[in-house]
Amino acid sequence: MESWLESFAITDGKCHPDCLKANNEQEDYDACQSAALVAVSLISSARVIFKIDSKYTEYSPQYLVDNVGKEEVEGEMDQPSCQYTVGNLLSYLVENVWTKKEVRQREMDQQRREFTVKDCFEFAFKKGLPRNGHWAHVGCIFPVPPFACQIPRVPMKGEVIEAANVSEALKLGMQQPAAARLHLFSPEFDLVGEGIYDVLSGNETRYVGLRDVLMVEAEKIKGETVFTVQICYKKKTSFVKVSTRSMILPLNGDDKSQVTEPACLLVDFCIPRFSIN
Repeated sequence: MESWLESFAITDGKCHPDCLKANNEQEDYDACQSAALVAVSLISSARVIFKIDSKYTEYSPQYLVDNVGKEEVEGEMDQPSCQYTVGNLLSYLVENVWTKKEVRQREMDQQRREFTVKDCFEFAFKKGLPRNGHWAHVGCIFPVPPFACQIPRVPMKGEVIEAANVSEALKLGMQQPAAARLHLFSPEFDLVGEGIYDVLSGNETRYVGLRDVLMVEAEKIKGETVFTVQICYKKKTSFVKVSTRSMILPLNGDDKSQVTEPACLLVDFCIPRFSIN
C-alpha cells in the first residue's frame, strides 16, 4: 500500500488521456463535483483556523464524489478483492482501465448520486478524508478500485452548523468561511464584473440554477449588507459581490426548481464546526 501511495504522489496532477478528454468536453463541474470542491476547501480552511492542522492541507474532493451516498458494504476491508495485491491490481486494470471509455462512462452515469455540501461535511465527519494526493483527481472517469478502501484517511471530528437566514449566516462567518448556494441568473451574472450581483427581471433573464459558493467577506455598501463569495462557474474561479436583499426572482419555463416567491439570492448556509478536543 505504501508503494501505491508513493505512486500517487509521483503522478499527482497527471491523469489518463481519456480523463483529459472527458474533462475538456465538460463545460462546468457537475453539482456533486462542485459541492465536494467547496466542502474540502472549507474543511481545509477550518482545520488551519482552529489549529487542527499546522498548515493548509488539501483533502480529496473526488473521494467525496466517489463515496457520499454510496451504500456501505459491511466487512468490505476484509474481503479478498479489497486487498492491495499485484493480482487484484492487474485484475482492476484489465476490467476497467483497458475497457472502452464508452462502457466505463455508461456504468458511472448509472451509479451517479446527488448530494450537497452539507452531505459532504456529514460524510467527512463520519468517515474521515484522504489527503488530496492519495486519491484520484476531480473528474476521474475510472471506477474506484475495491482496494482503495485501504487508503488511510484523516479522522474528522465535528458537526454541521446551519443558518436559516442572512443574519445567522453573518454570525457563522465571523470565525470561519461558510458555504452557501447562489441563485444564478443569466445574463445578470455574466455581466456583473466588479459590480454587485443583483437581479432585475427582464425579457432575457434566464434562471440557470443553484451554484455552491464560499462566503469570504461581508460589508455594508450604501446601507445594504453585501457578501463577497468565491464561485467556480464554467470551471473559472472568481470573486463576486452579492446583494442580500429579498426580491422577487424572475421565472421562466416550467422547472419546479425555479424560485416562486420573494427570496434572497444566497440560501442554504452551513459550516463544518470542528471539535478541538
